[in-house]
Amino acid sequence: MLDGRVFTEVGTGDFRTLSAVIELGDSQQISDQPIIAIDYRIGGTRERPTIAFATVDADNQVRVSQSRVQTNMMTGEETVTTTTTELPPLVGLAADASVTNLLLSGTGDRAIVSSSDGYVFRYDLRDMNSPMLAEVRRVADDGIAVTAMTFLSGEDTLIVGTEDGGLNAFFRLQTGTAGTTDGRELIRARTHRAMPAAIVDLSEAQRQKEFVAIDAEGNVWVYHSTSDQVLFELARSGDASTDSSGMIFPRSNGVMLVSQGGEVEAWQYVQRHPEVTLGVLFGKIWYEGYMEPTFVWQSTAGTDLAEPKYSLVPLIFGTIKAATYAMLFAVPIALMAAIYTSEFVDRRVRGTVKPMMEMMESLPTVVLGFIAALVLAPLVEEWIGAVLLGFFALPTGLMIGAVAWQALPASTALKYDGFPKFVLMGLSILVTAWVAASLGPAFERVLFYGDFKAWTTGRIGTGTPFMFLILLPLSYLIIGWAFRKLYGHHWRDLIGGMDRSRAGMFDAGRWIAMLLGAMLLSYAFASFLTLIGYDPRGSFIDSYQQRNALVVGFIMAFAVIPNIYTLAEDALNSVPGHLRAASLACGATPWQTARWVVLPTAASGVFSAVMMGMGRAVGETMIVVMAAGNTPIMEWNIFSGLRTLSANIAIELPEAVKDGTNYRVLFLAALTLFIMTFIINTGAELIRQRFRKRAFNL
Repeated sequence: MLDGRVFTEVGTGDFRTLSAVIELGDSQQISDQPIIAIDYRIGGTRERPTIAFATVDADNQVRVSQSRVQTNMMTGEETVTTTTTELPPLVGLAADASVTNLLLSGTGDRAIVSSSDGYVFRYDLRDMNSPMLAEVRRVADDGIAVTAMTFLSGEDTLIVGTEDGGLNAFFRLQTGTAGTTDGRELIRARTHRAMPAAIVDLSEAQRQKEFVAIDAEGNVWVYHSTSDQVLFELARSGDASTDSSGMIFPRSNGVMLVSQGGEVEAWQYVQRHPEVTLGVLFGKIWYEGYMEPTFVWQSTAGTDLAEPKYSLVPLIFGTIKAATYAMLFAVPIALMAAIYTSEFVDRRVRGTVKPMMEMMESLPTVVLGFIAALVLAPLVEEWIGAVLLGFFALPTGLMIGAVAWQALPASTALKYDGFPKFVLMGLSILVTAWVAASLGPAFERVLFYGDFKAWTTGRIGTGTPFMFLILLPLSYLIIGWAFRKLYGHHWRDLIGGMDRSRAGMFDAGRWIAMLLGAMLLSYAFASFLTLIGYDPRGSFIDSYQQRNALVVGFIMAFAVIPNIYTLAEDALNSVPGHLRAASLACGATPWQTARWVVLPTAASGVFSAVMMGMGRAVGETMIVVMAAGNTPIMEWNIFSGLRTLSANIAIELPEAVKDGTNYRVLFLAALTLFIMTFIINTGAELIRQRFRKRAFNL
């Protein structure tokens, strides 16, 4: 309307009348000199509003003032009280330089002044009784003036425009080497695409990390800072040489310009997901508050001012990490079990064991995840010493049982072969587990200084004990390889003429000697690594969290083992019987036959079984949701959590706004998961075909 009123239709069909009312209060005398720069912020409550404003006068004196409005409840008379604080002088401002811009933060804790010689001066106003000039920093090349500044939403990013058209984003970070009064300094995080002429105005969006820049030639460009892209290059229809101020619409769907002559220009645009690019999804991005560019997934936060972070790399990494640790547990157990039941076990026992293993696959993963989160994770945390000891005690116990079985007379071994042997194996496992649980606290005291969790943080001890445990299997393999190369033939000749019991006793002595040698070699390796400064803590070993990759590996391996076992066992049983018969007829032992004849022939099927298990582990959801902690971090620490692609989809998709950015990124995550499994399965099929061609003529 001509009288300034605006009519808008509301949802009920009625109309709302809006009109602008301008009330000018009394002028406030801040300085005797002309004011050359000013910025203000409005705060307080409706009953007691406050206006904070910073000014710079012609003498380059910076002041911060606060006006409080108090209303007399009886008369309605308003009283304005203004307090002004002079800030320290602009130390370092050249004599021939002048102030060009002034910014005051919304919370009033800092003010920033720019100069014509390319410097910014940052004031710390947290204590108005003693304000300080915290930092003086050059933000432009020598001789280049700073012509415009603005904060982005949240005021953690400072956009600086210069007279050569440059646009740079600065973060205020606590670096530890800042050398400033508050320990923080302005760090250049991004250099945006430069405009053709000097920047004359900058204005930020209210919701996103967008801003509009206007240069001296009248170009109007809309930027998105986080994704580092120019969204739109707008062309003015009026006089491009006229100075104008810009504003992005509250919903970030348009730009309005107002010239000094009162001319208004406006554009509307549609840019639904400006914060997402391929670089954001798969590259390192420097986010506010971070010390360097990094991969981060954080789609939501406690405030709308926080920018969403949509890097898929932590989710891909978490998927690979979970699958890797699960396969480390699952593959050895499943393949060894398949070889054992296929080549060494009586057919009647195999007919019982295999269906039981196949029934394991029917267990719901949500039940396994529930057990992992509420039972296994607290148990492992409380008995971590026993768990670590169990990794070595269980194989050792089984080896002791195997050596003892070899020492039995042949008639006794044949008599109790089959089901009784399986019972003895189970008893051996139970006894070894009891021994590990009993010796776990002592094991933790001796190797990890009495507190494994404190040891993982690096506060106590060295990395030698854990490296000793990690290198022990490798050392045993080295000792075994060396013994076989140097004394293998002599040993076979020595025990070849002995009876079974005596040969078993000699073999037990050999095994004990090799184990002791492996322990000495492993300790020597671990001590050498410690001597040269290597410590596993901070890499694949770090601070302990209850829901971690170790627990996920346990339970996910339990879900994957039946899959791998069934397919691998079928592949081994499909090897023609005449190959086994020929090998045994030539004098090979059953183990030599399985290792050098059966396994190479069935390699294609065995490899396919492993890859099928890998695909299952990559796509697993409920176990990871419940047991992994769902922390999208990128570290190989086995005692920390993770977040996978599938778990992330299950957690966030029900709450994602339909057709929103997060909603679409989650569908992209699903596509990424499909591509990962497709690549795994395709590679497995190609390798399987290669193995199959090699074994085709057998």
